[in-house]
Amino acid sequence: MNTQTRVSPASSFIGRVFKNRYRRHLRAVVAAPPLALALALAGCGQTASSPPSTGGKATPPTAVVIKTATVDVNGSPETVLTNSGGRTLYYFTKDASNKIACSGSCATLWPPLTGSGSTVNAPSGVSGTFTMYNGANGNQVEYNGHPLYIYSVDTGPDQSHGEGVLGEWYVATPSIPVAPASSPTSSSGTSGY
Repeated sequence: MNTQTRVSPASSFIGRVFKNRYRRHLRAVVAAPPLALALALAGCGQTASSPPSTGGKATPPTAVVIKTATVDVNGSPETVLTNSGGRTLYYFTKDASNKIACSGSCATLWPPLTGSGSTVNAPSGVSGTFTMYNGANGNQVEYNGHPLYIYSVDTGPDQSHGEGVLGEWYVATPSIPVAPASSPTSSSGTSGY
């Protein structure tokens, strides 16, 4: 005698749903290892780009290049110091020789002129002294003891929008006097913007 169990339509539907879910899950599990293997092999033979080899020697630091330019400052032409791209350089009166008063958020508005080495290529005819000071902003260029900056509002060469800002920021000219020496008790601040 042939006995057949009769399955209700509702239980048949539920069985098909679970069966389909199981098949999809099984396919995902079976497909995952080949997919992972394919992705792993796709990366084989490729390396991250790296700087050219220098034969085991460190890359030599480059000198900071300073130039001069004639820029309109408050309505009259003036010779100013510029970076290698021709952007006007500034000094901050709250700085002193080997003391940085503009760092942190101030240095975002007034980016310091920094370099990786200790050499500054000065333009001919400039009689002041360029030095590098390793302080709060890194290895920063100083002229006659004044740390140098550019002004982020100046969008290119031949601009001097930072002249006289807050009565504390001025264009750096070849004739600025030597900065006062910092006292051992003075502290760095972040004002000036």
